[in-house]
Amino acid sequence: MSLNSMIFCHMCKKADTARDEGLTTPESITRFDDIIYGSDFKWQILDVYRPKDIVTPAPVIVSVHGGGWVYGDKGVYQYYCMDLAKRGFIVVNFSYRLAPKHRFPAQIIDTNTVFDWVIKNADKYGFDTDNIFAVGDSAGAQILATYSCILTNPEYAKEFPFEAPKGLKIKGVALNCGLYNVENNQNISLFKDFLKDKGTPKELSLISPAKFVTNKFPPSFVMTANGDELKDQAPFMAEALKKNNVKHVFKIYGDKKTTLYHVFHCNIKSPDAKKANDDECDFFKSLM
Repeated sequence: MSLNSMIFCHMCKKADTARDEGLTTPESITRFDDIIYGSDFKWQILDVYRPKDIVTPAPVIVSVHGGGWVYGDKGVYQYYCMDLAKRGFIVVNFSYRLAPKHRFPAQIIDTNTVFDWVIKNADKYGFDTDNIFAVGDSAGAQILATYSCILTNPEYAKEFPFEAPKGLKIKGVALNCGLYNVENNQNISLFKDFLKDKGTPKELSLISPAKFVTNKFPPSFVMTANGDELKDQAPFMAEALKKNNVKHVFKIYGDKKTTLYHVFHCNIKSPDAKKANDDECDFFKSLM
């Protein structure tokens, strides 16, 4: 791992630990932890969070965590995901294999494996497979947008060594503070750990999902924040969705009095996070 990635991981861990200090599992949530979804017992594991009073089958949200492709796991996202579950969804929170040991497209392959697991385990956990949604932020938004393009763009899908699960249709996605056209992002330090050839033009094109959106892309809630260092990326995705007549909402949170930063929505102690997460879940409910 490069020095830049090591510093990045250290900073993220410190910030995430402080963000979630004092949080516990809500009384209203039943959690199923450490379920194996693949062959890598360290990384290919997931949790399922289900409201105790929900009637199944119920709509499901799959969460794709962020972390620059080199950091993060389901533990970092557990409280955010359980908070989403409180809004009436069953939430699947998974870890995926990280770079640089596991480079692109390992993270996309793991995401596909999780959705396959969701389809195959719908009866056991009460998933409504007619109402599957997904959220992702930062690198997780890039992964989710890429995967959504694979599902809806057959030519693009040929670039990847797997097939999507039969019967899978993602009804809506929320893309938060993500990267969507990395050819226009000059900070490629993390890409060198993520990509096998450290960022060739072809690689940077392949991980730029805004270029591969079609009119079959899922309805999308795209958001960023006024203090997000990646805020210039969101318009690429919003414009691609608009060009292809995909139903979408594009929001920038924060105002002149309030500066909100990258992935602010993961801090469930924040009223601004509550507003953003309410908006996204309301968008999903409008699609049902």
